[in-house]
Amino acid sequence: MTALDRRHMPSLGGAAEWLNSEPLGRPELRGHVVLVDFWTLTCINWLRAQPYIRAWSQAYRNDGLVVIGGHTPEFSFEHEIDRVRHAMTERGIDYPVVIDNDYGVWSAFDNHYWPALYFVDADGIIRGHHFGEGRYEQSERVIQRLLGVERKLVRVEGFGVEAAADWDHLRTPETYLGYERSEHFASPDGAAFDERRVYAPLERLRSHHWALVGQWTIGREHVVLNQAGGSIACRFHARDAHLVLSRGTHDPIAFRVLVDGEAPGRSHGVDVDEDGNGLLRDGRLYQLVREHDTVRERTMQITFLESGAEAYAFTFG
Repeated sequence: MTALDRRHMPSLGGAAEWLNSEPLGRPELRGHVVLVDFWTLTCINWLRAQPYIRAWSQAYRNDGLVVIGGHTPEFSFEHEIDRVRHAMTERGIDYPVVIDNDYGVWSAFDNHYWPALYFVDADGIIRGHHFGEGRYEQSERVIQRLLGVERKLVRVEGFGVEAAADWDHLRTPETYLGYERSEHFASPDGAAFDERRVYAPLERLRSHHWALVGQWTIGREHVVLNQAGGSIACRFHARDAHLVLSRGTHDPIAFRVLVDGEAPGRSHGVDVDEDGNGLLRDGRLYQLVREHDTVRERTMQITFLESGAEAYAFTFG
């Protein structure tokens, strides 16, 4: 147990708003075991952990467990509360969620990660924490110990974007596209920041690199397409390939995904069909590729039929 695990749970008073509940503080939570889960709606690591958190909330609430989700946004568009509500509906989140747009709760916990779990006993003392994916059996045992119950662990299986990563074949890291954190940009003549530029096609991408084609603006946290027909390509080695997308105030934007120059077929992700067709409606993470055959290095290209598409980060699984 560390010093982090011996302090009182910080106040949740820094929240901008509560969803699924009236505000909860120490008086309301007294006598309850509390699991605080920091999340942001586009985080693939949180999405893959979410089936467990959801299952624990349902399995142990009658034993006295209260799960509280702290939504602290990573990207600007994630501040929109309606997007958070939509994500909660999509993920089946029926437990209380605090909207932490100003990072007040995040800072009170001195947190630095998505997802991050804090296990709080009935006296309001933090008794454990876990950052990132994994360690699900140990986390559930902590919950049982704090509740004073002992029984068979819940059975959990994730589907779609919630499915566990194929760690044995995952070689390409998360890749941000905005210049503040961008790496491995490969378009000819480099990048122009905060200004429109036409990017020429690249004949071949190196492993784990990405490039733009068409007229784009590279901003601090995302790239924005200024003219219809532009595309993003990346060279990756993983079973799954995702892209965080938004569209601002524009109408839905159709896009098409090619893998090694062809329609993905059986390798299509949940957000595209076998021909690679998809539609950008909401700001969220889109699964573009899920390989059902041998996982190998491939090139994915996403072409948008209209301007206004905003792309933030590639993640893989």
